[in-house]
Amino acid sequence: MSEETPRPPRRKRYSGKNPRRFEDKYKEHDPARYGDTVAKVLASGKTPAGSHIPILVDESLAALQLQPGMIGVDATLGYGGHALRLLEAIAPSGKLIGLDLDPLELPKTAARLAAAGYGSDHFEAVRSNYAGIAKVLAERNLPEVDFIFADLGCSSMQFDDPARGFSFKSAGPLDMRMNPDRGLSAADWLAKVSAEKLEIALVDHSDEPRAETLALALAGKSFANTLALAQAIRESIRVSDDDERELTVRRVFQAVRIAVNEEFTALDAFLRVLPKCLKPGGRVAVLTFHSGEDRRVKQAMKTGIRDGLFSEMSEGTISAGPEERRLNPRSSSAKLRWATRA
Repeated sequence: MSEETPRPPRRKRYSGKNPRRFEDKYKEHDPARYGDTVAKVLASGKTPAGSHIPILVDESLAALQLQPGMIGVDATLGYGGHALRLLEAIAPSGKLIGLDLDPLELPKTAARLAAAGYGSDHFEAVRSNYAGIAKVLAERNLPEVDFIFADLGCSSMQFDDPARGFSFKSAGPLDMRMNPDRGLSAADWLAKVSAEKLEIALVDHSDEPRAETLALALAGKSFANTLALAQAIRESIRVSDDDERELTVRRVFQAVRIAVNEEFTALDAFLRVLPKCLKPGGRVAVLTFHSGEDRRVKQAMKTGIRDGLFSEMSEGTISAGPEERRLNPRSSSAKLRWATRA
C-alpha cells in the first residue's frame, strides 16, 4: 500500500468559451487573474457573473452636484460601483455612508472599496435597510447630509447567483430574500398567500394583465425551485407568443420578489423621511427600474415641492442613452429623478 500523499483533485476546466452555468464562470469572479475574459464579457454588452455595472453614473453625479468635502449616503450600496464614483467626486475630505441589507454582499463591497483606498475616514458600510436612514444618521450625530443616492431593486450579483433564487435562468431554491436571515422565502410566501392577495401583488408590483388567472393557478401552491415556478407560470396562461410568455414569467418573479422583501413598504418609508435627512440645498437622486417604483418617487417629490420640502425637481426622467443601453442591456428600463431640499 502506497504511503504517498494523495494528489489533490484537479480543478474543473473552464468549459467552453461561454459557460452557461453561474458556478462555471469563475474567471469572471477573478478579474485580476482573468482580465481578458472579463473584458470580452463587457465588450459583448453583458454583465460579468457576480458583478454589477453601475447605470447612469455620470447623470447621477451631475444630478447630485457633488463637491469635494461633502458628506452623503449611498442608500443602496450593492456592488459599490456608484459608491466608488461618489467617493472620487467628494475626495479628498468627503465621507460616504453606504447602506445595504444584504449580509452576503455587504462585506465584499466594503472590502472592495477599502482596497480602492477608501478607509474608515472616508467610507463606512452599514447593514441597514434604506428605510432606516434617519436612524443611521442620528446614531452618527449627522442630522442632515449634503446628498443621498439610491439605486432601487436587485443588483446583478443577486440575480446572477442561482442560490439566491431571484432568477429563473438556472435552477435554485425559491428564496428571493435580499436578507436571507429575515422573513419568509418566496416558496413559503407563495404556499401561504391567498389568491386575492397574490392578484393584488401582481397588479400593484408588476402591472400584470393576467393577474387573476395567475393568482388562481399559483396561490397556495408549493414549488420545488425557481424553474418549477417558471414552468407553472407558463402552463397557467394561454399565450402563443414566446416572448410575451417569458415576459409574464419575469413580471411574476418581480412581483413576488417585491412582496417577499416588502420593497414598496421600505421605499415609502424612505421617501417620507428623505427630505429631513438633507441639508438645505442638498440633493437626492433616485434610480428606478419599473413603473411601481417610479410612480412612488415621482409622487413623493411632487408632494415635497407642494409642501415646501423640495425647491425643485427634475423635469421628467433621465434615461440611459443608446450606447449605454447597447453596452449594458440592464440599463434599458432605468429612470433617474432628482430633487433639491428647500
